[in-house]
Amino acid sequence: MSDVTVRDFDVWVKPTWCPGCGDFGILSAVRHALAELSIAPHEALVVSGIGCGSKLPDYVHVNGLMTIHGRPLAVATGAKLANHALTVLVVDGDGDAYGIGGNHFIHTARRNPDLTHVVENNQIYALTKGQYSPTTPQGRVTTTSPEGVIERAVNPVALALTMGATFVARGFAGEPGHLAGLIEQGIRHRGYALIDVLQPCVVFNRVNTYEWYSGRLYKLEEVGHDPRNRAVAERAALEWDDRIPIGVIYREEGVPTYEDQLPALQNGPLIGRSVTDRSSLDRLKQGFL
Repeated sequence: MSDVTVRDFDVWVKPTWCPGCGDFGILSAVRHALAELSIAPHEALVVSGIGCGSKLPDYVHVNGLMTIHGRPLAVATGAKLANHALTVLVVDGDGDAYGIGGNHFIHTARRNPDLTHVVENNQIYALTKGQYSPTTPQGRVTTTSPEGVIERAVNPVALALTMGATFVARGFAGEPGHLAGLIEQGIRHRGYALIDVLQPCVVFNRVNTYEWYSGRLYKLEEVGHDPRNRAVAERAALEWDDRIPIGVIYREEGVPTYEDQLPALQNGPLIGRSVTDRSSLDRLKQGFL
């Protein structure tokens, strides 16, 4: 029986999220996933960006690092390269992950570092008072689109598949138990794992509510979905509106991680090496003389 419990991740800081915010369910799922996998607080790192959900490292007792807007994947990659034993999660919102950090998102998917990426997708920029985000549906009226959004929305799970992600899943903040299971699978997976979480915003998105989702969501594992079949996964990734799948959409095992392939890391992660090797420093200096 594990010595790690959910209570080990308690902190004294109280969340400042709005009552009913989907981020509460995501926080619960992250805590339960870490406890279920017996990952102690000092063995995990949660990297976030800027936004409502990016406050999460304040509310869970683990190593936490808040970065600048859109850059958590880059910082998390560096942390994983330095210390392979660390369980590294990125938790940020749809604006941070798919908008400001969109370029990092697509290149992280193709590089396949061993990271678990939990995206709180509320289809809006909530912290900055309701501007439309990359995942806001076309035509939606927001504070920055009074006549309706003119761009087509980004489909993050389809994009991740296209860019070569080896684990793609979708969860729902209203079902934290199911979501915790997806996060567990993402952490166990060796490689980049995207978990796009449908997260109701009770203030600035009055359309995609808990009730709206409850009448549409279905679990892929209950309909015989095979996440190893790429063609089947691509069809599931494109489903929306009347029926929306949650669960593991795609999983590809055996693909080398980014850190597995770097020659400089063949002798182990950077954390285990001395940075005061005088002979190496002297050779480097001679190269510039």
